[in-house]
Amino acid sequence: MRIDIWSDIACPWCYIGLTRFEEALATFPHRESVDVHYRTFQLDPSLPERDDRSEVQYLAETKGMPSNQVHQMFETIKADGKEAGIEFNMDDVVVANSWTAHRLLHLAKLHDAEAADESAHITPALKRELLAGHFETGLDLSDHEQLVQVAISVGLDEPRVREVLASDEFDAAARADVAQARAYGVSAVPTYVLAQKYALPGAQSVETFTQALNQVWEELNPAPLQTIGSDGQVCGVDGCD
Repeated sequence: MRIDIWSDIACPWCYIGLTRFEEALATFPHRESVDVHYRTFQLDPSLPERDDRSEVQYLAETKGMPSNQVHQMFETIKADGKEAGIEFNMDDVVVANSWTAHRLLHLAKLHDAEAADESAHITPALKRELLAGHFETGLDLSDHEQLVQVAISVGLDEPRVREVLASDEFDAAARADVAQARAYGVSAVPTYVLAQKYALPGAQSVETFTQALNQVWEELNPAPLQTIGSDGQVCGVDGCD
């Protein structure tokens, strides 16, 4: 069963949602048959590589949100994050363009596609490390040296990472993800698309994710008919009883 996750590294609900989704997937009995694809989405493509404003200032000035509303939103994010095991440090968030980090994720996806063993896949780990770095430890997504350290910590080759960072490689692949999101009508993240047929928007609860996984799996893999009642007389290809 294929699952596509559209998300942005600069989205706190994407971090919370991914954590809840992974918790649900870990207990899903058919998890080994689930193929997860991490797709690119940007909430603010117009951001410069680095913005010196705080996250509060950025949201207040670009989204028109009063500062007190931003702080209230942060408290909700922190509370929900704590329940999911995430310690959000919104005061340390570096406002930066996430595009380069998204391109690195496409490098990780290529690595996984070429890996003979699924246990060697590193895209999920890189996604988590980028989200954790951005929201917990003040990772600067515009700083190539910091991105190199994150990338090699999950197993990517350092020279290859530097090659990607110094170029526009995987730009087309990331833009194709954005175009597919637009074609699906995805305008907010996180959005989970199950079996290329069902959209599940938002940081859903673990229970909702579990229910969705089971529902779509059962549709794709209907159980054999169960016989009820005692056997009656029938006719078959070889004759009748």
